[in-house]
Amino acid sequence: MVHIRTEREINKISKSCQIVADTLLMLEEYVHDGIKISKLDNLAEEFIRSHGARPAFKGYMGFPSTLCVSVDHAVVHGIPGDSYLKNGQIVGIDCGAELNGYFGDHAKSFPVGEVDQNKKKLLDVTKESLLKAIEKAVPGNFVGDIGFTVQKHAEENGFSVVRELVGHGIGSQLHEEPQIPNFGIAKQGYQLKSGMCIAIEPMINAGRKEVYTSDDGWTIYTVDGQPSAHFEHTIAITDKGPKILSVGSNG
Repeated sequence: MVHIRTEREINKISKSCQIVADTLLMLEEYVHDGIKISKLDNLAEEFIRSHGARPAFKGYMGFPSTLCVSVDHAVVHGIPGDSYLKNGQIVGIDCGAELNGYFGDHAKSFPVGEVDQNKKKLLDVTKESLLKAIEKAVPGNFVGDIGFTVQKHAEENGFSVVRELVGHGIGSQLHEEPQIPNFGIAKQGYQLKSGMCIAIEPMINAGRKEVYTSDDGWTIYTVDGQPSAHFEHTIAITDKGPKILSVGSNG
């Protein structure tokens, strides 16, 4: 079932999203060479709980952590552990929070120190593909318009789009209908309506599109070992255009 949210509900989703966005903004200064990845997770959980919310990922279908932290060729769902970030890596950090029964979801990929030009381009193109896709999230357009836009921008720049993982509706559940693929055909799929809240999250690989799940049952890796980037915003579809909800308290 696809939910059409009231203005009151959108405001509640927005408050959860703001906490998540502030969490990632706080973490940004800690993304550097030599930081233990589990420390990022601890900092995030403390921050979310200090704002009266709870980590949405922790315990979700058995996931053990507050953050998904995915380094280099890890696409998504990396479990924070005792390894350390190193200069030259890229790291995707995905975070969710629940406040008063409504959820927020947001992800960014960061460079660790100086990264090579291919990784820098991958980060830029993935973020650009998200922003271009958000522009298509207007009433009367279709889910396929979002996916087509992501795929077109990624492939025009020599990258590939993961097929097995998609964006989603969000609200009183972390994952709701409809699914929001990052590939597709324009003017196909579910038609977008004012009041829908969705998470758009391009996952773009530098090499081939194929991925596999690691032995931990969670972490998704590229099959060719090439790096991957991930950016995500939760948005509300309104008659005035798309409204990004996952922005920090300072805007």
